[in-house]
Amino acid sequence: MKIAYLDCFAGASGDMILGAFLDAGLEMEALGKALKTLPLEGYVLQALREERSHLFGIRFVVNADKDKQPSRTLDDIKNIIRNSALSDRVKERSIRVFESLAAEEGKIHACAPETVHFHEVGAVDSIVDIVGAVFALESLGIESLYASPLPLGSGFVETRHGAIPLPAPATIALLKGIPVYDSGIKEELVTPTGAALLKGLACAFGPIPPMIVESIG
Repeated sequence: MKIAYLDCFAGASGDMILGAFLDAGLEMEALGKALKTLPLEGYVLQALREERSHLFGIRFVVNADKDKQPSRTLDDIKNIIRNSALSDRVKERSIRVFESLAAEEGKIHACAPETVHFHEVGAVDSIVDIVGAVFALESLGIESLYASPLPLGSGFVETRHGAIPLPAPATIALLKGIPVYDSGIKEELVTPTGAALLKGLACAFGPIPPMIVESIG
């Protein structure tokens, strides 16, 4: 059985997860071809090889004009995913991730999940990140995903609704039952998209499980 372990020492976001999978062997051409079947327009994908502290890795970037992105409901996003040519398993798992986000956002804003209007999370880049990460697991043949405990930052982040505290309310709500710790860093380390992906896809959180390492990213 092929498994993957995400060592989230620097946090977790959709683009970080996809960048790691690309560095570990996911083909950018296959990812782009799959994502192009989503009925979305106005974005360009990039996989950039970049250096941090003399270490090189892949930074995945979705270039899109966020100001021109519509506010989407859960049904809008479900229809986008269902109207793609992705496998049924990728569609189902991607939709479940968005449903978990909508459920927590609904509780925070005191409204039904179906009436939640996604802004940052409903933008093209977040849809691409979530669907792309789920596709990556299928493409790489990963049957089980494990992750480390998650470091959380503090402070505030600006959103369309104004400044909100970190961890963001949706993020910390999604992380119920998942081991976390204070990083001591005044930055957003785990995004709502990253939290939703790990909540929906990881089967366990903790130290690295027994494995024979085949590839790293």
